Amino acid sequence: MKTRLLSAAVLCAVLHFSAGAVSPGLNEAYSKETFTDSAGTVLPYRMLKPENIKPGEKYPLVVFLHGAGERGDDNESQLFHGASVFSNPVNMEQFPAFVIFPQCPAGSSWARYDKKSSFSDNAVTAPESANEKAVLSLVAKLVDEFPVDTCRLYITGLSMGAMGTFDIVCRHPDMFAAAVPICGAVNPTRLAAAKNVKFRIYHGANDDTVPTIWSRKAYRALRDAGADVEYIEFAGTPHDSWNPAFNLTDYLPWMFTQKKN
Repeated sequence: MKTRLLSAAVLCAVLHFSAGAVSPGLNEAYSKETFTDSAGTVLPYRMLKPENIKPGEKYPLVVFLHGAGERGDDNESQLFHGASVFSNPVNMEQFPAFVIFPQCPAGSSWARYDKKSSFSDNAVTAPESANEKAVLSLVAKLVDEFPVDTCRLYITGLSMGAMGTFDIVCRHPDMFAAAVPICGAVNPTRLAAAKNVKFRIYHGANDDTVPTIWSRKAYRALRDAGADVEYIEFAGTPHDSWNPAFNLTDYLPWMFTQKKN
């Protein structure tokens, strides 16, 4: 368990990709799909597959939950942040995996929350959202259809998607090997349930959209519960802490090293 505070100067060492924004050439690797669950919830999603699936070999599956700005039904916008991290050909070769980017409908969210009350210690946990249920049903479908290693399921998300990441692993702590919430928030008293999930949490020290205190509280709660957790805070960084996170040289290596006990 550890915490780090990184300055902008540290970020000069970048991985084999540039952070964040859509790169159409790279993101053509994602197929365009639509899933409808048993309750009738329609979930557009984009999917990346390993380039060369070897017989008898199983691969990790990454669920990436986008932020509020990428909601809609175009099945495009959710790729704006983070997609080219995984579809960069060097990274695809080094870290072959199934990666899905579902898209949350406009006016909705991944987890149900109220910014003023949902993250306090005494908050009542809202019921699981239809969007989250659809995401989990989609994961189950992909596990059945493709050679997915169920000991290497990972979930990550930014902002609203980080809140969904926290919420899902608190509800389903035995499903994912690792969770990577970026500038998110959660009621810290819920996190003891997820103590067996490995966490890496990122946040910008100058975030005025989702206050940094929520990731700090989450880190402390997980640490106190005995979880394997690391917290990385970027000095001088506002809400878009996903950009420096994606450019850390161990962003992908850390994730793909994790395996469910």
